Amino acid sequence: MDIEPLSIEGAHVITPRQFPDERGVFLESFRGDRLAEHLGHRPDIVQTNVSVSARGTVRGIHFADVPPGQGKYVSVLCGALVDYVVDIRIGSPTFGQWEAVMLDAVDRRAVYLSEGLGHAFCALEDGTTAMYLCTSTYNPTAEHGIHPLDAEVGLVLPSGIEPLLSPKDDAAPSLSQAAASGRLPTYAGCTVWATALAQRSN
Repeated sequence: MDIEPLSIEGAHVITPRQFPDERGVFLESFRGDRLAEHLGHRPDIVQTNVSVSARGTVRGIHFADVPPGQGKYVSVLCGALVDYVVDIRIGSPTFGQWEAVMLDAVDRRAVYLSEGLGHAFCALEDGTTAMYLCTSTYNPTAEHGIHPLDAEVGLVLPSGIEPLLSPKDDAAPSLSQAAASGRLPTYAGCTVWATALAQRSN
């Protein structure tokens, strides 16, 4: 598989090598050892989530307190989506910036987001099924959101999409409001945590 960093530190796009034949296709969808070469530590996957979304569904922008945060390895089992990585780390050189990656069941790419980054996606097809490999279990008191349509963040949705949000996401604060409330992780704190994770692996 090919693993490439995105412009936002701590985020990578993974393109697997696929082996098709008359029976179908085979691929390695996740390699913790290969990812460790880029992260400095092997992600400790402790929970797997699956979401099924109608076309236009926008999930996010979600993030978790650091430590421990929640690293995510996101791929698509069925359908297609645009995946968004948002840098919400106070003090980061790319704070407030985002990148978008198309994930589908054809190229079967994945995105890895390190702890402290914000995550969202927009489903492009009915029945789009996303799978998340997570480095921490769900903790409702430590998980937060930013409104995915916040003009300050400026996520660009695909043309022709009528966004469908959950009540919780629709009530989420703006980036500025989240920063003012002290909810956002800091770049320094995320760097310290990444170093601690690397030391654990050694």
